[in-house]
Amino acid sequence: MRISELASRARVPLPTVKYYLREGLLMPGRVTSATQAQYDDRHVRRLGLVRALAAQGLPLDRIKTIVALADHPGDDLFEALGKAIATLPPYVHEEPGNTGGPTRGEDPEYPRARRVLERLGQLYDPRFAAVAQLEHALAALDAAGLPMSGRRIDAYGEHIREIARFEVGALPTASPHETVEAAVLGTALYEPVLTAMRRLAHQHLAAGLFVPPHETPSRTTGKSNTEENP
Repeated sequence: MRISELASRARVPLPTVKYYLREGLLMPGRVTSATQAQYDDRHVRRLGLVRALAAQGLPLDRIKTIVALADHPGDDLFEALGKAIATLPPYVHEEPGNTGGPTRGEDPEYPRARRVLERLGQLYDPRFAAVAQLEHALAALDAAGLPMSGRRIDAYGEHIREIARFEVGALPTASPHETVEAAVLGTALYEPVLTAMRRLAHQHLAAGLFVPPHETPSRTTGKSNTEENP
């Protein structure tokens, strides 16, 4: 397909497609003449990836890192996945006043995160960005006087690991670049879903505790049970 058709299929403005090509966010097409190139479904999928990540607020330099890793993951897919996921927020080392991250020339130490991961029997690798993110989150809880109890750690760990097991099992394995793309996009786009579903579960359970039965909103109509049917 020509670049105009690519823009139409991907629902991306043509000037934006050309900008992504110039910036290296979109791989070049197959050159057919001095002024034309042909594109295929890989380019449509890449534009979808870039659009989705940009919509989540990722800066272009982070997206460039992701697409570079997707195009050239290297021999160690595990390491490539870790680097790709590290491009996603929160960026705890960049926050003003944050002292939880590693300093140059020193090995990073994350004692809170390490205790949690060791309790759960999970891998502790301080190079993985989520370890610093967990340390930062745990430090915030401690500062608020709400430290994570062992009971909460065990409950969270059990259920989150089951979610992760399902997600990792669903990753495509036909090619490394598809694996990297799916892992990053899935993490970026499904985390808001998990957050929203958790809050809705809180609402559902809290309604059973704190709202009288005759005032509980209907699960099917969204109307109060006190309202008369038409």
